[in-house]
Amino acid sequence: MQYSANSRLRLTRPKAFVHLAAQGKSCADIEEMDSMQIPTPFDNARDVVRPEWIDYNGHMNVGYYQVIFDIVADTFFDFLGLTQEFRTRHGSTTFALESHGNYLREVKSGDPLRFEARLLDFDAKRIHFYQEMFHATEGYLAASQESLSAHVSMATRRISPFPAELLERLTAIKAAHAALVRPWQIGHVIQAAGLKRTGG
Repeated sequence: MQYSANSRLRLTRPKAFVHLAAQGKSCADIEEMDSMQIPTPFDNARDVVRPEWIDYNGHMNVGYYQVIFDIVADTFFDFLGLTQEFRTRHGSTTFALESHGNYLREVKSGDPLRFEARLLDFDAKRIHFYQEMFHATEGYLAASQESLSAHVSMATRRISPFPAELLERLTAIKAAHAALVRPWQIGHVIQAAGLKRTGG
């Protein structure tokens, strides 16, 4: 998940995070990053639209928006502290619970893409986050996705509480990202403009 037109997404991580992760540091160590170093929003993903993602309309098929947002979310989760080291140490993972997408403008084969992500909220077991995909050179917002994921025990395959060490980091990131302007897509309800709804 990092910069390139190769078959795998490639993303770059903040230098402080890369250094600590390379040292095998835990979430508690990564929490030592000063709050001023928290990217607001988290912005480290670049890729290009691949030819195999194009459909009969000549643009990226709607299914691949979900694929690419899911892949990019993995690196955002690393930043949040849900690294592979964390998952192995705690015997846990994350499962997707819900997502809402908005497809705002087309992207076509070869178009460069840039992604941003922010933490909206969290509780003892779930994280609520939001991602945006931009055309990397023209700058327009092409799509967005709002998602809810849960912390899951691999032993029981059931939702379980986050360890305290992660909650501290999530608190810091949420506070930093709360300063961002709230996009209209967050919490948006699907409806046809002017459509009158009747009955239950």
